[in-house]
Amino acid sequence: MTDPVTADRDPLGRWRRLVDGAVLLDGFHALKHAVRFGAEIPVAVAVDRRAALALAEELAPDVRETLDVLLTEVAEATYASLVPRPHPTAVAALAVRPTRAANLERLGRAGRTAPVVVLDHPRNLGNAGAVIRLAAGFGATGVVTTGTLDPWHPTVLRGGAGLHFATAVERIAVDELPAGPVFALDPEGDDIRGVKLPDDALLAFGSERSGLSAELRARADHLLALPMRPQVSSYNLATSVAMTLYHWSAYGDTSTGTSTGTPPVP
Repeated sequence: MTDPVTADRDPLGRWRRLVDGAVLLDGFHALKHAVRFGAEIPVAVAVDRRAALALAEELAPDVRETLDVLLTEVAEATYASLVPRPHPTAVAALAVRPTRAANLERLGRAGRTAPVVVLDHPRNLGNAGAVIRLAAGFGATGVVTTGTLDPWHPTVLRGGAGLHFATAVERIAVDELPAGPVFALDPEGDDIRGVKLPDDALLAFGSERSGLSAELRARADHLLALPMRPQVSSYNLATSVAMTLYHWSAYGDTSTGTSTGTPPVP
């Protein structure tokens, strides 16, 4: 452990005051992404501050200066008391969650230039985190969930690697979905390879076990199917989202310049 260098004289007290109303950034990469995408981070700690800054210098020099200001070095036992399970990088932070109003405004903005991903009654927290990471990578407008799963649950946040702050993430009811054509993935739908997905589309995916809910199916404007070999029952949720977002990015709405070609004839 390096000599103590602190950005906050009482990080433990500050953490305890803020933790109930904040979200946990678990590990260096989550903190790195949150900083890059403008999250408000009131407190950040590391067991070895010098090592964390060296990691930033190597992997993310664009955030190194910000982390130099944010990070406070704490004892290993103190760090372990703040997180559900220690991360290999021994870095953690608290961030302010964007307001629901701000997320809904972003999701409902007219003239969206990228789709919204809709997870209909998802069950697996890790899958939801992986989808948010994918959506951020493709520049999707946001990810919304219906049902009981909280997309800001700590396990989802861990799976999303801090990229909740790169896209709008919210839980809503089906009747609260933003405007736009709903393209829902379903094995009985039309082959996606023959369809161009518009930039303002809502791309809906059913739960891992039961597929689309009756309510979401009724809201859908189009049912689409991913190509899949006979006798293979299904894809993982994150895989389905990745395939669909790739199809949008490669063969999307030509009116906004996102298309790079014509969908191949299936």
